[in-house]
Order: sequence, then structure tokens, then C-alpha cells
Amino acid sequence: MSSGYPRQRVQRILSVVGARPNFMKLAPLSRALHKRAAVEHAVIHTGQHYAPELSESIFRDLDLAAPDTNLEVGSGSHAEQTAAIMTRLEPLLVARRPDVVLVYGDVNSTLAAALVAAKLGVPVAHVEAGLRSHDWSMPEEINRVVTDRLASLLLTPSRDATANLLAEGLRPDRIHFVGNIMIDTLLTVLPAATACNAPERYGVHPGRFLVATLHRPSNVDAPDRLRELMEVLTTVSNDLPVLFPAHPRTAAQLQAWHGRFSRGVHVLGAIPYIEMVSLVAQAAVVVTDSGGLQEETTYLGVPCVTVRPNTERPITCAEGTNRLAQTGGAVLDAVHSALAERRNGVRSIERWDGCSAERIASVLCDGARYS
Repeated sequence: MSSGYPRQRVQRILSVVGARPNFMKLAPLSRALHKRAAVEHAVIHTGQHYAPELSESIFRDLDLAAPDTNLEVGSGSHAEQTAAIMTRLEPLLVARRPDVVLVYGDVNSTLAAALVAAKLGVPVAHVEAGLRSHDWSMPEEINRVVTDRLASLLLTPSRDATANLLAEGLRPDRIHFVGNIMIDTLLTVLPAATACNAPERYGVHPGRFLVATLHRPSNVDAPDRLRELMEVLTTVSNDLPVLFPAHPRTAAQLQAWHGRFSRGVHVLGAIPYIEMVSLVAQAAVVVTDSGGLQEETTYLGVPCVTVRPNTERPITCAEGTNRLAQTGGAVLDAVHSALAERRNGVRSIERWDGCSAERIASVLCDGARYS
């Protein structure tokens, strides 16, 4: 475990981000910290996601300043990417000497930054701590568990995440239930997302189309598995159009079947975040393997089918908007069930209220306690 969180007032905070979901969590916290004149907040982008549509556009959409440093690590195996981040980050931490390093979510950048900081004796604060799928075949699960063991401050998005950490024997005084910071960003961009009217731009009618995203290796790296899921989407497209913004890796895998899908399945490139929120908010149903979309659809009351056997966000299933499905037949059945259900609109979930960033800033800078 890293050294304890400093008792004195924190002045130098360093955020390490590397993938699109990290930026969405960074944006509201960056604004909250900016309001505090005595706080210096620097941002290091590891370059884990390096395509412009996955990084530069999100900074623009969220009105984020360019990062102070970009490590430009690019792609590679998990070991190569994690090692490259650690090697390039260590001298920056030594030079900057932050009071605390903020890490976000569960990507390789998160784990790499936590390891470097902990070994240098710099306290780590983990935003979105405590989420557990209990599936050790997921690299993200390893990243979550190890990061939480290293972190001095564990900032949880939900009660079940806090319960997970307590069950693992982590000290209660390290855990703060601050709420879901993704919802802070969602609420910030909703007016712009509504105004942009993305469904019209993509030639579909509100409430009468499906949004699909798939990026996890278990779903897209095996040709037979991806073909099975695309056949499901093709079947659904007989009843309503399917918009499929494809992650770069997914798009590369789909090249083998270019032109063999129904005209009702529209495979798109990665699209800007505000357009994506506009589509998701007005979709009849979302099919995904993304953690962030599980949360956004739950808050918005949009039916979601998660193409996985488990989820680290069980609150999305407990709220009734999300259902898990693994095989092609189960996914198709879940889509039909979701289309038949009555929509209930925006959900009220404890501390999913747009104030999570302010709570985190209070914990970091004022010693506030949230349990």
C-alpha cells in the first residue's frame, strides 16, 4: 500500500488519463479544482488512445484544455503499454513532485500511474474505485483490484463499490462514497447533445433506432464471435435501423465482412461524444459492452443490453434498465424484451446527481468525509 494521504492541504495535484472514458471523468473534476486558487492541477495524457476521434475530439467536446504533457505511448500488448507508460511517467513525477496523483477507471494507464506513484511514495487517489466484475479473465478487473490496493484514497461511485472494498479488508477511512462522476459530465453535455439532434443527422427517427457499440476483445477479436453478434444486429435491422459507431479495432475486424451486412446496419467510425450522447438518449435500445454506456443508459432510462456474462456495475441491472446477455440468441431475446418494456425516463440514483466532482475536490483539498 502506498504512503498515507497527506494531512496538510494539498496544492499540487496531477491527473493521469489515457483513454476516452478517463477524459469524461477528468472534465468535471478539472473544473472543480480550477475553482480553488491555491491548487495546481496538471494533466498527463499517456496517449493510450491516440486516434484523434478518441482523444482530441473529447477534449474539444468537454471544453478541456490540452494536457500539459502527452507521453504518446500508442498501442501494444498490455505489458508493452503498461511498461512504456511507467518508464515515461516516472521522471515526470520525480520532477513535478505532486502531493497526490489522480487516476481514473480501469485502463492500463490507471494501473501504470498507480504503480509508479506508489513506488515513489506519492499518494494515489482512485476515481471510480471498488467496481468488481469478479471475472479475472478481464484485464480491467486486474487493473481495478491492483489499483485499489495501491491507492490511499478510494473514491467510489456507488454503495456496492464501497461494500466490495470493505469486503476486501480495505480501511473504511480510505473509502469515500462520492457518487458517479460520469453523470456530472452527462448532465453538462445533455443540452448540447439535445440541440445537435444527431438522429436527424444520421437519418433515423427518435425512439426508432438501435445504437450498438462493441470493443472488448472477447467480443470482437474472435471472428466467429463477431460474426454471431453482427448477425444479431442484421436480424434486428429488419425491424429498426442499427447505428454502429465502431471502435478502431472493431472497424479493422469488420473489414473482412465489408458489404455483407443488411443495409439497415450502418457501421460508422468513432463519433464525437456529444453526438453519441444525443444518439443514446433518443435510442429505442442500446447494445454494448461498454461500462460507461451501461451507466448513461441507466441514468437516462434507456433500455440497454450488455453483451457480457457479468458486469462491474450491477447497479445498472438492479435499476432495471440493463440486462446481461452473452450468446447471440440471448442478445436477440434481450433486445426484443427491451423494446417491449415501458420507458420510465430519468432515474434518481443516490449521488448520481452532478455533484461528484465537487465532493472529490472537497475530499482532496478540505479533508471532507463521505460515507
